[in-house]
Amino acid sequence: MKILRWFIGAVVMVAVITLILMRPLPSLFYPGLPYAGFFGRMVYVIVLACVLSLYRIWKGPTGADRIVAIDILGIMIVGLCALLTISTERSWYMDIGIAWALQSFISTLALSKYLEGKGFDE
Repeated sequence: MKILRWFIGAVVMVAVITLILMRPLPSLFYPGLPYAGFFGRMVYVIVLACVLSLYRIWKGPTGADRIVAIDILGIMIVGLCALLTISTERSWYMDIGIAWALQSFISTLALSKYLEGKGFDE
């Protein structure tokens, strides 16, 4: 049963990624921007990966799996901010990405220490 569920999930993932690459949704960016289609596709791929990461946070079997999924989600949000910075030509998205990366790093350290049972001063 577990292998069948895994196989169905893999088939659905390949189908969704193929659909995004072959027929993207309407673009969020300026129509005159070079490579607007590429940026639009990458945004949708990152959003799909964020949804899968949220699923791992919700169903993670252990606390360590959830922490790793939260860290991966933070990395994907920083990547999304980088794509938005390049495509919209507004630099304040990068500031948001840098702040998010710093907070993600500190929260990952804090959660790791909490799961080990150590205090924050150790």
